[in-house]
Amino acid sequence: MTGRGVERLRTAEEAVEKLRGELLKVGIVLPSLGIDVVTVASEVPFPLVELGRCNLDTAQRLAAALEGARPR
Repeated sequence: MTGRGVERLRTAEEAVEKLRGELLKVGIVLPSLGIDVVTVASEVPFPLVELGRCNLDTAQRLAAALEGARPR
């Protein structure tokens, strides 16, 4: 992996860990949360984050957390 690829991967890992931590603060765990490694190596401007699948309870908790965070 080139220097640019390593930096893109590091940035993506930091974003995923921040998202994982913030979700945990509101009691939400997305088991499949991770980095789409194919996009790290591609020429797209930014790697994609895989949110993955979750069960109904998690989806409802996520919706409630987002609803409370909506700008007024």
